[in-house]
Amino acid sequence: MMIHGFKSSNQDFNFGPWKVTAIKTHIMKSADVEKLAEEMNMPCLPEMMFGDNVLKIQHSSGFGIEFTAKDALRRVNKNQGVVKVACAEEWQESRSESEHSKEVVKPYDWTYTTDYKGTLLGNDLMFNAVPSTERINTEKLKAREQIMFFEEVLLFEDELHDHGVSSLSVKIRVMPSGFFLLLRFFLRVDGVLIRMNDTRLYHESDKTFMLREYTSRESKISNLSHVPPPLYTEPNEISQYLPITETIYEKLEFPTLSQTETGDSPDQVSQPAP
Repeated sequence: MMIHGFKSSNQDFNFGPWKVTAIKTHIMKSADVEKLAEEMNMPCLPEMMFGDNVLKIQHSSGFGIEFTAKDALRRVNKNQGVVKVACAEEWQESRSESEHSKEVVKPYDWTYTTDYKGTLLGNDLMFNAVPSTERINTEKLKAREQIMFFEEVLLFEDELHDHGVSSLSVKIRVMPSGFFLLLRFFLRVDGVLIRMNDTRLYHESDKTFMLREYTSRESKISNLSHVPPPLYTEPNEISQYLPITETIYEKLEFPTLSQTETGDSPDQVSQPAP
């Protein structure tokens, strides 16, 4: 089955102690979507809901991080914030003839804006997320290096009744020196605003942590008159014109594995396989 030119696929890629899993499958059936919307206490979910798609990075000792549409939608504001209501009203006025305009001011965020940064995995062992002053070395990422694995997974998309787009996708590339991941929420409400929430994750193979950077950008369309409109539909191009509204810099520290690996601590000696 083809979706956006993609075939359904289920891929695993192993490198060092890591395994990347990318599952891409069909859009959820409407009955399943309705049931999920009810569970999540939301009036409706995105038109194209890839509820079974996932991108997961897991360490051989169990801890990791994954990206799913369901967890992302759990971070959507169930009670619309003031900014969003103002935006909805502005949009409603500009689209008063549209059938959707009557539904817009329901008590939920119809733009599906999410500040999701991934779901941490692990039972006893998990990443420890701490604020960091360290930044992702973008110059290093620009260096020409063999790409051993690349995948992009769409999590959801909605065309806001033909008045824009709201989408969430995640892509990863693995190089010999480490891996880089970008989770991007992109929102364009025609005539009203453009918003982008990006989460970047970078791991260098010799480090015992990952860097996670979250950046939220937003601009009213009325403030973008100097930008050629064709760029409005190109997230990579438009991002430089959108002022940053929030940034969160974190280090995802690995749980302490060093003793198990080196066998230094007598109470943590690895058990022989049965």
